[in-house]
Amino acid sequence: MAWNLNSDRPIYAQIVERIQMQIVSGVYQPGEKIPSVRELAAEAGVNPNTMQKALSELERSGLVTAIRTSGRVVTENREMIMETRNSIAKTQIQEFLQRMMELGYEKKDILTLLKKETGGEDL
Repeated sequence: MAWNLNSDRPIYAQIVERIQMQIVSGVYQPGEKIPSVRELAAEAGVNPNTMQKALSELERSGLVTAIRTSGRVVTENREMIMETRNSIAKTQIQEFLQRMMELGYEKKDILTLLKKETGGEDL
């Protein structure tokens, strides 16, 4: 089944984000070989050139390494993976806070709401 990609942003950027999420969440483990460009393109329902562009971007970031005859593997640098994970989390939090403030909430109100909705008294 094709991935849920939308046309409001570049497709390759959405693919980069999706594969980053798969790496930081452990779907692809450090040192693990990822599927080929063609396999991923077929799975995502995109042109292989688009997938190639996304994977090249992941290589530039260092999360993925190309091995000449073996395809691509996830970096074994766990610190880099954690830094990427934290960066994604920070962005998600900032976007959430911005949307909540646009709804008229103040930070203390957001925290109260989060505590209520998660049952967490330690937030």
